[in-house]
Amino acid sequence: MTKNQLRWLVKFVGQNLLAVSSGLVMLVGLTGFVLWWRPPISFAVDPVEELQQQIDELERLKKMSEDATKPLEDQLQDLEKRIKNARAGIAVAKNQARALAQDIEKREEDLAIHYAILSNRVADQYKRQRTFSPIMLFLAADDASQLAKDLAYRNSVQAQDQRLIDSIAQDLAQLEADKAKLEQDQIRLAALEKQLNDQAEFFRVEVEKAKDYQQVLSSQIAELSAAQEAIINARSGTYTTSVGEVPLADDFNASIAFKAQAPGNSFAAFSFGAYTHRNGMSQYGAKARAESGQSVEEILKAYYPNATLKKDYPVMGSITVDGVGTILFEDQYLQGIYEMPASWSINALKAQAIAARTYAVKYTDNGSRSICTTESCQVFKNSKKGGDWEKAVNETKGWVLVDGGGNPVSTQYASTHGGYANTSGWDTTDKSNSGDWSTRAWENKAGSPWFYKAWYRSGYSASGANCGRAHPWLSQEEFSDIINAWIVRKNPNGADVGRIQPVTINQCQIGGQGGDPYSISELRSKADNSGGAVTNVSSVSVSHNNNGQTVNVHLETNRGSLDIPGSEFKEAFNLRAPGYLRIPQSRFAFFNIEHKN
Repeated sequence: MTKNQLRWLVKFVGQNLLAVSSGLVMLVGLTGFVLWWRPPISFAVDPVEELQQQIDELERLKKMSEDATKPLEDQLQDLEKRIKNARAGIAVAKNQARALAQDIEKREEDLAIHYAILSNRVADQYKRQRTFSPIMLFLAADDASQLAKDLAYRNSVQAQDQRLIDSIAQDLAQLEADKAKLEQDQIRLAALEKQLNDQAEFFRVEVEKAKDYQQVLSSQIAELSAAQEAIINARSGTYTTSVGEVPLADDFNASIAFKAQAPGNSFAAFSFGAYTHRNGMSQYGAKARAESGQSVEEILKAYYPNATLKKDYPVMGSITVDGVGTILFEDQYLQGIYEMPASWSINALKAQAIAARTYAVKYTDNGSRSICTTESCQVFKNSKKGGDWEKAVNETKGWVLVDGGGNPVSTQYASTHGGYANTSGWDTTDKSNSGDWSTRAWENKAGSPWFYKAWYRSGYSASGANCGRAHPWLSQEEFSDIINAWIVRKNPNGADVGRIQPVTINQCQIGGQGGDPYSISELRSKADNSGGAVTNVSSVSVSHNNNGQTVNVHLETNRGSLDIPGSEFKEAFNLRAPGYLRIPQSRFAFFNIEHKN
């Protein structure tokens, strides 16, 4: 197919495939999409059914486009084969040209030697001719036989020199011809290579345009499906989270920004928050609130709404710390709390100091027992942190959060709750989860690297072991395998559910021990016996409730629609996902499933 033929096909499909139905008017082509979308006239039609009609129409248009594009893709495959063969020929020709160039160089060296010999011979011949005298030759000869020999020798030398001259002249002529041919071959090869590169680039651009169009169609279908799901969820008291701009994770490959680089038709589980109990203060939330101008009292009231700030609480003078001994409470212990960066806003640091003080007072019963130094309590190092942290501790000395009876309250806190706290509800600027709530979350505004993250490494560290995985995105087969794990767990039908483990468990020793996991094909077979295996997932949507919980994962699969409760999906995912992939929340499930088409 020539460029002109291809352009004609694109123009024909792009300008003449016009679909008009259900009030949906579109101009569809390989390089363009909706020019006009008129809302259909409604006659009390169920909006879910109406959206389904529009989805069906888009699916039909997508199939028409794919059918129209198929011949073009076949032509491209044929062209790519021809280009590959042509480039192989060019490589051979270039090698031959290089060999010819080496041969010419060798011949030039040989000619130079012959030329030097000839020069000497010509010089000698010239000298002999200048000094040659037939009379002297005659007188010098002893007899007629000797005279004949001398004359024959001289004629032979002269003939040999003449042949050498002729040979060199011919070689020089051939050398010039070979050089000219080599130069012409190189020019022709360079022109051919440029022509092929230009042609390949042209087809590459056209293919990209076609793929872009396919992506637009898929996006439109996904948006309509999400709108449909939102209506269904609204009727059932649940909703679908629309994730807007969210911070990068501490590991870029675990961020939503990596989605653009993820393999096609892959899936990833993204958690809102991570290892957190979701009680009390969010440290990143406090950071954003302080940066927005909130006072210490406002920050504490947001996260501990039922507590009162008592600014003259009689705290103990000393505290016993595991592995350290008894030290001063205010001037040593609190100054060594390493729970929040000292560079953060002073009001966030003060809120942290008060929470840490209250936690220690309550945990030790005001000094009656010792406290640990890890995250199981709160992180302590036996050295002063300094900076604004020292100022925050000193300026809040004696400030403790208490209940109505004057007793210290529980002041648990964590880095990132994921936008919702058990003790205070939605941690957003308007305290609601309406619409695109994630962009209004305080933790989002603070740039928490754990606000929306896919976990695929061991432990907390962004450089932890990854079991050979470069990213958290699951292939179609791997994601279907997790659904099959759920199917078998719901209806074992003789299957050994204890073998539902990561297929990589023996390579990665997850949890410190290996096992005997079902292979993907074995588990697929078990799922076939348990109602039907999933081999393909075409779409997925996740529903949440008003309490920051994932309540349902809806899937469109080869065996029809499937709905999995959020807690059950998380359990199946954590049991079966390969490597260290997991949804890390322990007492709740609040996650999203991203699909890269």
